[in-house]
Amino acid sequence: MSNIIECRKLTQYFDDAGVRVDVFHDLDLQIKKGERVAIVGASGSGKSTLLYMLGGLDRIKSGTVLIDGQDIAQLNAKKLGELRNQALGFVYQFHHLLAEFTALENVAMPLLIRGEPVQKARAKATELLNKVGLSHRLGHKPGELSGGERQRAAIARALVTEPKCLLADEPTGNLDNHTARQVYDLLIQLNEQLGVSLVLVTHDEQLASKMDRVLRLAEGQLSEISPKS
Repeated sequence: MSNIIECRKLTQYFDDAGVRVDVFHDLDLQIKKGERVAIVGASGSGKSTLLYMLGGLDRIKSGTVLIDGQDIAQLNAKKLGELRNQALGFVYQFHHLLAEFTALENVAMPLLIRGEPVQKARAKATELLNKVGLSHRLGHKPGELSGGERQRAAIARALVTEPKCLLADEPTGNLDNHTARQVYDLLIQLNEQLGVSLVLVTHDEQLASKMDRVLRLAEGQLSEISPKS
């Protein structure tokens, strides 16, 4: 299987009063087509930073990140944005839906940014919203949706461009246990149905146990641990 995302000797650090402090260093990681990977670790260990660097959202200080075989350090901002729009989907702990737009309009937005015709974008957004169980909420704005519904809409928005990999940062962190279970069941269902790779940062052990691989980030290094059944 080809790697959708790969990093080689990836390092991130910051300066504290002139002293270099490593967040992580010399990380190697490959994400293959269709696989599910969880990244776990203590708060402040750098999990979200790693996810954002894998997605080309944070500047690389040292090392290499390949997205769909392309070295993102060799791309200008426009080309990197186009690659992210084509290859990746992002889901965050907070949904980041635009309050003034309906669920349908929010989900169609990435396709409109890509330049697709309005009718085609709306049709694809409707299809994804149906798939995540929001066919009855197309015309509702985020303020009219429950927390779980907003996160479902955010997942639909992330998938509407048919990405090869979905990057999720604590996707159930703001939800109650029952709603969180519904959301992570949905993520796994979509992974299986659509073949999209899933990489998520989570504190949720039950969600992590559903992954093919669980990676722990601690003291600047990744180690693989067995998912708990």
